Amino acid sequence: MMKRGGFSLLEVLLSVTLIGVIGAFGAPLYLRLQVKNDLDLAAVSVAQSWRRAQVLTQVVEGDSVWGVRVQSGGITLFKGASYAARDSSYDEVFAMPTAISPSGLLETTFSKVFGRAQTTGTMTLTSLNGEAHALTINAYGMVQY
Repeated sequence: MMKRGGFSLLEVLLSVTLIGVIGAFGAPLYLRLQVKNDLDLAAVSVAQSWRRAQVLTQVVEGDSVWGVRVQSGGITLFKGASYAARDSSYDEVFAMPTAISPSGLLETTFSKVFGRAQTTGTMTLTSLNGEAHALTINAYGMVQY
């Protein structure tokens, strides 16, 4: 009598159940890590944009001050005294996940030559699940996050 190779129904059901249990525990963990990563990347992007605007202002690029405007979905580096009065042909726009909403200090410009921040304070980036990341900029343009 020959013995046939293969899997029994019980072995297949146990394997599928085990994979389902691992997936049920792994998916929320993955999503939480993804949100935290998005939040960290958004914070770094804001800090880098502030620093770039400060440097462009210090070297008097285009004989103008530069600033940063943060809004849901994007970060805009602009040339001009304010976002409303900017020269939009010089805008540099960086994407930010729409699941992250900024609050607090949303617009910052820097003074010529010395690069001091015209507006100081704290910006808070908040994700949909309630996690938050705070960035603070002082009068000298130093960023703490």
